[in-house]
Order: sequence, then structure tokens, then C-alpha cells
Amino acid sequence: MKNLDFDRRKHIYTSTAFAELVKDAVRFFNGTPVHTLPPPEAFGGTGVYAIYYTGQHSAYKKYAGLNRLAYNFPIYVGKAVPKGWRQARLSDDVLNQSKELHTRLREHARSIGAASSLAVEDFMCRFVIFEGEASDMIGTIEAALIKLNMPLWNTVVDGFGNHDPGKGRYEQAKSDWDVIHPGRAWAEKCKGVHSSAATILSRVDAHLNQLGSQS
Repeated sequence: MKNLDFDRRKHIYTSTAFAELVKDAVRFFNGTPVHTLPPPEAFGGTGVYAIYYTGQHSAYKKYAGLNRLAYNFPIYVGKAVPKGWRQARLSDDVLNQSKELHTRLREHARSIGAASSLAVEDFMCRFVIFEGEASDMIGTIEAALIKLNMPLWNTVVDGFGNHDPGKGRYEQAKSDWDVIHPGRAWAEKCKGVHSSAATILSRVDAHLNQLGSQS
């Protein structure tokens, strides 16, 4: 029998248990050890990570002060999911043997190393590995950490996590990150109209002026 009446409330899922699970995972994440970027040893696993800046780049030096005593203000948060994750073609074996998380951190280190205005020695990282069924939480915890921390390279300066778009796709604009941190060879091939460095840095200043004000 069809019910033609519509009640939005009957479609809303709420769960205090779910909210507490997310909070618990975030607390665990914030207590994990901090390592150099990339970490000193290769490791297996997928999960969520944060990158912290501690250098003296004129645009980012506020991060160095905020992270002087504890790493509480990431400049970037990301995730590394196992192959087949979007199609749900996973197994415990894949999750345990996958090295996507370490590989992703190495990719970021290479991007930073290619930038003429940054030094990889000025960056640290922390991460949490999700195994088995817990890997279903990867996207949720990444989103929670971004919402909580509003990392600059997630919310204001786009493009840090981008990859080479490949031959035939260079008509797109260079990302904000590549405009203010030139050096990635593939990004220099992008021919589209991009924002000016001055415009991007103005947005950076506005964001960092608010960073830490409510801590």
C-alpha cells in the first residue's frame, strides 16, 4: 500500500553513539605521535593524516608560533583510501597490505620539495590507521578534522593534493597552491586563467588572522 503523505522527519537519521564514535576517533588522532614528513619508515595501512608547518615562510609564520609547544593547527588534512574503496571492492588482506597512507605522505613531501618557496624540513605529520571495518570511517574522520581545524590548504588555498591531470588536460587553470608555490613541473603546463598571487595571499592573511583566536 502506497503512502502519499510526506514527512521529512521520518527520513532523518540521528545517533548519539555515532557522534561519540567520531569524537573518540578525533581524540585518538590528536594523541598520535608526530613524525617528520614523510615518516622515517615505510608502513602498511590506509587512514587519515594531518600536516603541520613549523617554518618561517612570510605567509605562514603564524603556524610556527601556534605549533611551537604542541601540534594543534594543521595546514592540511587528507585521507588515503585503499584501491577499490569507492566500489566497495575490499578485503581485509587489501587493507592490511596496502601502503596508500605512507605513499600519500611521500607524494606530499615531493610536492613540497618541488616548490621553490618551501622546505620539506619545515613540515611534520601525524596520522591514524584504520583497519578492517574501521576503514569505513576514513572519509567521515577526514571531514570532521577539516571542519574542526579549517586547515589553510583545505579551505583557502586549493590544489596541494592535486595530481598531474595528464596529456590533453592542461587547459585548466593552475591551482592556487601552485600559483604561490611554483615548482611542480606538470602545474607549469596548465594554461587556464588563474588567480593572482596577491589575491591568494590576501585570502591567506585573512584566514590566518582568525586562526587560533578561539583556542
